[in-house]
Amino acid sequence: MYEIGPSLMCADLGNLERDVKQLDAAGVDFYHIDIMDGSFVPNFTLGPDLVRSVRNMTDRPLDMHLMVDKPERYVSMFVNAGADRIAVHAESTNSLQGTLSQIRRAGAEAGVAISPATPLEALDYVYDVTDYVIVMTVNPGFAGQKFIEPMYDKIENLAGRIRSRGRDIPIEVDGNIGAGTIPECARRGATRFIGGTSAIFRQGSSLADNVRNTRLLFDQA
Repeated sequence: MYEIGPSLMCADLGNLERDVKQLDAAGVDFYHIDIMDGSFVPNFTLGPDLVRSVRNMTDRPLDMHLMVDKPERYVSMFVNAGADRIAVHAESTNSLQGTLSQIRRAGAEAGVAISPATPLEALDYVYDVTDYVIVMTVNPGFAGQKFIEPMYDKIENLAGRIRSRGRDIPIEVDGNIGAGTIPECARRGATRFIGGTSAIFRQGSSLADNVRNTRLLFDQA
């Protein structure tokens, strides 16, 4: 089962409730919310107040992507704001296993995000406390970047590692996810797809049409 999650960083924040209602009606599966602190990545985006507002607009799962240093400091803040899932970068904390366990104790699903340069070995000791993995297919921090081709092999290798451990851990892909990349990502083992300016918020079509056209791409997998 493939899932689509719009990246709200790419939405019209001045008309966010309108966009969320249209996306709900179009049948999206969850919402992806990027949190950047200007330190772990050189950009700032969104925060708990926006998460709280979105929580009041929809009952779809809210999928946090914390691109921040020492994310363990913010887990309770985002769970209290309404987060259902929280992913932290393997590179962002000295206690990845502890942070994932903390997220679970707080009542959310715990995810690990890995940047393109991070080897899969970084996950070897945390599969037992990981509910999903985000494979970054661009370098984190900015929208609109080009997909990094070697990430296809990384997705496939990760899927194999998960299977070899007898686990059922969804692989989420984030970064220039659109018509040119979704079918191959799905063939390699990805099941959740973050839609930004290359898919859900693509200019020239309605949000509903973009969601529908994105789902059609799964037929090519």
